[in-house]
Amino acid sequence: MVVLAGRREDRLKALAAELGSENAEAVSADVTDESAMVALVDRAVTRFGRLDVMLNNAGVIDGGPGETESLLDFERVMRVNLTALFTGCREAARVMLPAGKGSIVNIASVAGFTSISERYPLAGYVSSKSGVVGLTRELGAQWAARGVRVNAIAPGWFPSEMTGDLRDEAQVRWVEGRTPIGRVGRLEELDGVLVFLASDASSFVIGQTIAVDGGWTVW
Repeated sequence: MVVLAGRREDRLKALAAELGSENAEAVSADVTDESAMVALVDRAVTRFGRLDVMLNNAGVIDGGPGETESLLDFERVMRVNLTALFTGCREAARVMLPAGKGSIVNIASVAGFTSISERYPLAGYVSSKSGVVGLTRELGAQWAARGVRVNAIAPGWFPSEMTGDLRDEAQVRWVEGRTPIGRVGRLEELDGVLVFLASDASSFVIGQTIAVDGGWTVW
């Protein structure tokens, strides 16, 4: 059973229909709106009676080199990628901590560990994803003894809207040449680590950010 949240209501409803109305509910929400995040968690608890897992995966990639990136762009990226993620963690904890159990999974990025400025100089984006890594570690430490685990996934290069679905051949060659496995990721290769972190299989994993990147961060 899952509550799906995002700004594009048509896509949410289509996915909820695919999963079945008895298993899924679509909620239109702007993650940068604190009241919307409060209402989202309340909606999940009202519909399903509890909150077992929170996946914070909203994100934007924008900006540019540090010498030209506007403060407006920098703050917007931080607001979506880090501030809204904190709100999601906090609101999930509001339900999970009294219950004494729960798993929060955040989506970071390999950019939280290493620079991608050779091709993508993005000061705000890299700052935000580095912040996700640190916030995950800190909240994991704060809440572990009370039964709530906080961890993160740092994807490498996967086809998505943010990466232009990796249709740019020069971009793909750049990624392949810098990834030990020699290729971009397949979306299903994120499934295993997500299930691991969401389930009791990771009961002793606290505050960690796991890179799923074909080895990108080992070089």
